[in-house]
Amino acid sequence: MSQLGAPATEQGDKVIIALDCSAKRAYELADMLENTGCWLKVGMTLYYQDGPKVVHDLKARGFKVFVDLKLHDIPHQVRGAAASLVAAGADMMSIHAVGGPLMMEAALEGIAKAVMQPAADGTQPLGTHEPLTLGITVLTSMDDVTLARVGVTGALDEQVERLALLSRSAGLSGVVASPLEAKRLRGLLGSEALIVCPGVRPRGAASGDQSRVATPRSTLDAGASHLVIGRPVTEAADPVAAFFEIVEEMGAPALS
Repeated sequence: MSQLGAPATEQGDKVIIALDCSAKRAYELADMLENTGCWLKVGMTLYYQDGPKVVHDLKARGFKVFVDLKLHDIPHQVRGAAASLVAAGADMMSIHAVGGPLMMEAALEGIAKAVMQPAADGTQPLGTHEPLTLGITVLTSMDDVTLARVGVTGALDEQVERLALLSRSAGLSGVVASPLEAKRLRGLLGSEALIVCPGVRPRGAASGDQSRVATPRSTLDAGASHLVIGRPVTEAADPVAAFFEIVEEMGAPALS
């Protein structure tokens, strides 16, 4: 049974629903999830289809929006892209840490400039606030074998830690990493860092194309600040009921 209209919960604010779908479906899901307190994630599929408009429209519905474009280019391009995402209204954005400290620092420069820059009529800044910034460590679809095939030697968890520390030194708000690395990263980065984990699957859900997955409760217990969950909610027969089942699971004790 759908729980449409159920009140937002504290746990709901830790959930980021990935709208990896068409714009039409994204708006349908947003209307269903409007009272849940969750974040929405706009990735490449949706942003490339609908552009900044989708961010504006989702924020007009009251959502906080994570624009997950995984910025990765020369510093000049990333500086401009980050500024554009501020103008779009992003509350959170992602940057590939493998692009290096100068690139990540350029993103922060672009953000700061956009927040201070007057609008065309000179009345107000283009952006209203500085979004949170996340360094992408190693994609959750990758494992040791695929990492080695692109020339990264050493263990996968070592690469995650290396890029997480690089993100922190560049001044980012936190990182994106799989649930399997969350505990180690919490110890490395401290209590204030954001640790956003995709690859989260409720008990019994299929892994899909994710290689490093865990349940919502175990991911939170490991130290994650936010969980990214897509298909278990967006492809459910009743997305709102699926969302609240996940919230309930988040509050339950982890299975031993």
